[in-house]
Amino acid sequence: MKVLITGSGGQLGQALLEVLSAHELITLRHSELDVTRFSEVREAVTWHRPEIVINAAAYTNVDGAETEREGAYRVNAGGPGNLAVVTAEHRIPLLTISSDYVFDGLAGRPYHEFDRTNPLSVYGKSKRAGEETVASLNPRHYIVRTAWLYHTSGKNFPRTMLAQADQQTVRVVNDQHGSPTYAPHLARAISALIETGAFGTYHLAGSSATSWYELTKLLYQLMGIRTNVIPVTTSEFPRPAQRPPFSVLTTIQNPEILLPHWEEGLAEFARNIP
Repeated sequence: MKVLITGSGGQLGQALLEVLSAHELITLRHSELDVTRFSEVREAVTWHRPEIVINAAAYTNVDGAETEREGAYRVNAGGPGNLAVVTAEHRIPLLTISSDYVFDGLAGRPYHEFDRTNPLSVYGKSKRAGEETVASLNPRHYIVRTAWLYHTSGKNFPRTMLAQADQQTVRVVNDQHGSPTYAPHLARAISALIETGAFGTYHLAGSSATSWYELTKLLYQLMGIRTNVIPVTTSEFPRPAQRPPFSVLTTIQNPEILLPHWEEGLAEFARNIP
């Protein structure tokens, strides 16, 4: 299969390069394709004529989006919209990545694909706008919601916690729960999904749930780090963007494509981190 990947320099993009290596890949970093520029998108898709486009380009600064609203919407909604228009013209499937932050986290249970969305932050609203745009413009779409994504490279929570491990104590929020997702595990699930031809919205995230505090404790244990981890509440650690308190994801759309338990992902991360 000929696969065009946008945002190939990011965490998921890099994981997709490895997992999809048996396919013919066209990999385009932001410097090579700005998805917010319609003319560039049309030229790239028309020139390469892929059999599927995977959009891994995203604005991911959750707090920054509160003041950079236009930038967040331009990348997370406008970019997927551009891709949807052009891929639809050529009858090419489009897979785009969304987020658990499209939910408000108040249901008190894991969210499945048919639950009502209600994003709390500009970031979450921009991702939801991207979903709606893609769904309305290209019927051959896969919308993949994931959560708490991390890899051995790039900017992410586990790497941030490792960078702080030289301190005697770190304070970590314990009242936000989600589904940590190791990028290579997500890439493998995406590889399986695009083989199905079953278009729609899917939740692909690490199985089960945890808090940022519990994740940090296990990470330090796996890495043999003795730094003391102190649980704190969200109110004690205020941020510009409001986070959903319980945005755990589950799936009823395709229960045959499941990611490993989040602890397995973290263990694999710990083994592979440079």
